Amino acid sequence: MDTWIWIVIVIVALLAGVALGFFIARRYMMKYLQDNPPINEEMLRIMMMQMGQKPSQKKINQMMTQMNKASTKPSKTAKK
Repeated sequence: MDTWIWIVIVIVALLAGVALGFFIARRYMMKYLQDNPPINEEMLRIMMMQMGQKPSQKKINQMMTQMNKASTKPSKTAKK
């Protein structure tokens, strides 16, 4: 076969692999989030009650803000 046919086959296979990988990863993440939903205020309230604390709305709001900051905080590397 000619060289250009091999190049076309490789490019088509690469594009098909990327597209297939994207859809498989998307389906996996949707299933994971459905099985393990992220923590919301009600779950936080239940966890605090199980630990023996009486949760006030102020405490719950503080903990939710801390959790949101921790999850959206970009990882910084120290450069010196």
